Amino acid sequence: MTKRVDGTMTNARLGHAWLFGLFVMLLTACAVVPTQTQQLTEATPERAIGYERDRVLVIAHRGASGLRPEHTLAAYRLAIRQGADFIEPDLVLTKDNVLVARHDPWLSDSTNVADLPQFADRKRSFKGPDGKMIDDWWVFDFTLAEIKTLKARQVRPNRTKAFDDKYDIPTFDEIVELARVESEFEGRTIGLYPEAKWPAQHAQIGLDMQEALVATLNKHALNSADAPIFVQSFDPLFLMSLDKISPVKLVQLDYEDPANPGAPIIPLERIAQYAEAVGPQKSLLIDASTGKNTGYGADAAKLGLGVHAWTFRNDDLPKWAEDTEVELHAAVDAGATGIFTDFPGDTISALFLD
Repeated sequence: MTKRVDGTMTNARLGHAWLFGLFVMLLTACAVVPTQTQQLTEATPERAIGYERDRVLVIAHRGASGLRPEHTLAAYRLAIRQGADFIEPDLVLTKDNVLVARHDPWLSDSTNVADLPQFADRKRSFKGPDGKMIDDWWVFDFTLAEIKTLKARQVRPNRTKAFDDKYDIPTFDEIVELARVESEFEGRTIGLYPEAKWPAQHAQIGLDMQEALVATLNKHALNSADAPIFVQSFDPLFLMSLDKISPVKLVQLDYEDPANPGAPIIPLERIAQYAEAVGPQKSLLIDASTGKNTGYGADAAKLGLGVHAWTFRNDDLPKWAEDTEVELHAAVDAGATGIFTDFPGDTISALFLD
C-alpha cells in the first residue's frame, strides 16, 4: 500500500482512493471509477478535481482570499465555485477548545475586535514561536461564543474592503460541513488542507492542538490515509507526533533559512521520514531573483515527496515574472505538484485553459 499525495508522487501509507462522505474519488489512473462518480464528473469534465486528472493540485490559500476576507465560509465557497481542488483553513483553538479558522492566533489584523469596547481589556502580550512578544487580542482568550461576535476583514491593504464586517469566523466543523455539502452540489470531492498553527504555544497554555484535531477528524471520518485531506504545519515535532497516532497524510511546511539564503530550514531527507509532501516557500523551488529552477523539486521527487509550493498571488508578483501565468508555469516546470494560491480561479485559467 502506498500513500499518494498528488497526481505524480507516491509514498508509504496512502491508499489508492479518497473516501469523503458518500463520494469516492479514485487517485490512480488505472482504477475503475464508481458509476455514480463517472456520471457526475463526465457531466462537468472541466470541473474535475486534480487528483483524478493527474495534474497539479490547486489549493485555495485561506479560500479565495484575494477576493474575499480570508478564512470565511464565503472565501472557501467562492474558491470551490472557481474550481479549487482543496480549501485551506489555518486552525487555532478558542479558550473552550474549539478549532476555528484564523491565519494567526491574534485577531486585530483580520477582524473588527479593536472596535468592540466589550473586549478592550482582553488585549495582552504573548510570546510567539520566534520569541518576540506581540501585543494583541488572542483567539485562545475568547470562547467560541465570543469569537462568533467578531467579523472578518481583508488583511492585505491593496485588496477590496467591500466585504469587510460581513462574515463571521468559522469553526473547523463548519468548514468540513461546507466541503461535504459543496462536494455533493459540485459532483466532485472538495479536499481539505488544514494547517495546525502554533501547536507548541497552544500547549503552553493547556490547549492540545493534536487532540482537538484528531477528535475532529474522527468525528467526520477523515482520520485515514484515504481521506481527501492533508494536515500541514511548520512544526516538525507536531507532525512527527501526529504521524505516530494517525494515518492521515502530512505536509511539512518549510521556508528559506534566513542565515543561508536558498537553503531550507528542514532537510528533505528528514521530511520524507514522516510526511507525504513538502510545502516549500516558492523561492526554494524557483529563484526569487531570476525565476530559475533551483533543483529543489527534483530532489523532493527523488524522495517520493509531493511539492506543494506557497504562495502565488496575482497582486504580488516577483520582478522576473511579467504575469501570474509565467510564474505559475515556472513553478510547475520546477517540480511543483500543488499550488497554494489566493486566486484559484485565475490559477486554474493560467495552468489549464488555453
